[in-house]
Amino acid sequence: MVFDFTETETQRLVVKSVKDWCERNLTFERVREMDDKGHPFPKEIVEGLCGLRVVMGTVPAEHGGSGIDWLTQGMIAEVIGYYDPTIATAAGLMAVETGWGFTLDRYCNETVREKYIKPAIRGEKFVGIATTEPGGGSDVAAFKSTAKKDGNEWIINGEKTFISGTEECKKWGGGYWINVRTGPIQPGAPHRNMTSFFLPIDAEGVEVQEPYRDAGRMAISTGGFKMKDVRLPDEYKLGEEGKGFYYTMEGFDNARMMIAASCVGIIQRIIDEAVPYITERKTFGRPLAKYEAIQFELAELYREMEALKLMTRKTTWMQDIRYKEEGMPQKISKAKTFKPTDVAGWISMIKWKGPSLALEAARKAMIWFGAAGYTKEYILESAWRGVMSYVVGAEGGLNIQKIVVARELLGRDYVPYK
Repeated sequence: MVFDFTETETQRLVVKSVKDWCERNLTFERVREMDDKGHPFPKEIVEGLCGLRVVMGTVPAEHGGSGIDWLTQGMIAEVIGYYDPTIATAAGLMAVETGWGFTLDRYCNETVREKYIKPAIRGEKFVGIATTEPGGGSDVAAFKSTAKKDGNEWIINGEKTFISGTEECKKWGGGYWINVRTGPIQPGAPHRNMTSFFLPIDAEGVEVQEPYRDAGRMAISTGGFKMKDVRLPDEYKLGEEGKGFYYTMEGFDNARMMIAASCVGIIQRIIDEAVPYITERKTFGRPLAKYEAIQFELAELYREMEALKLMTRKTTWMQDIRYKEEGMPQKISKAKTFKPTDVAGWISMIKWKGPSLALEAARKAMIWFGAAGYTKEYILESAWRGVMSYVVGAEGGLNIQKIVVARELLGRDYVPYK
């Protein structure tokens, strides 16, 4: 199949509307204020972007979304990353709500959709992902939280940590996708007997912990919660019992695409901030841009950013074809052109490349700016702090992506966890 790089008229109009809104509402001064003030995330920003129908935009129209494709949603994420390089907006509304909100909608029933997904699409509630546990995050199959069936209810116990938006969710209402064990660990197949549920944040037995003091992306909270004998009706189960691992990997894939796309925007913003500075600032009577050490680094960053953009757009296009062949909103057949594992390999490549490149872009630009780059007069330091979240673990750590890519190249006999 041939990927057509031409943007459609619809895509241009959607992207322009988001840019115009961001120009007015995500100005440098506003983003700096959000970063300095910290969480909770400004509700008016959420309501504004939801009003444009671009948060969870890939949710089918019959379920309350806009029904846009992932390629277009990625272009939107690029814009969000550009105007808020601290990543608070992209992490909260693109990766978490959009990536996971779509997957939630795909596997939830009508009760959860009406009470939580549709209100979140309208900006009234917050939905997110809570898989990480104190014992680890990337090894999803090692989770210890449990659920036991009691009549038509499930009794859930365990703890989740490093969760985005806990304060926002507690304040606005909503809940999280969680994974728990509904059966014993099977030797050689620990991913089995994992089941996914939607957990309302206000369910009896949920104790939300104090938010953590993160290094960056200050406008959105990070925290955790404990679950003690939480009773959930069976209708809050997501998909089939015992298949939560596979659904969760799908959610990670969708969120990772949004992360990579937002990194394209972050890098472009850094370049746009840097070019005027290095061409106007002089040392020894010559513009900084005349020095090979700086102009070559700039050229390399631009080349790699364009490569990342092409990789990300190809990947979202592949995901669109996959979902079209599987059927939407419900899965009715298997994808033939690109299998989920085919797309997952590309997704891991862009999740690995995007945050690493954005972090390097911020670091290099700060050095070009000298002392000025270390101040809050420029957006560089907040991008540097924020994008590190994507590197160290948000939606999967950097080295985990390398394992996935190698697995697709070498085969499953060579994965390090077997």
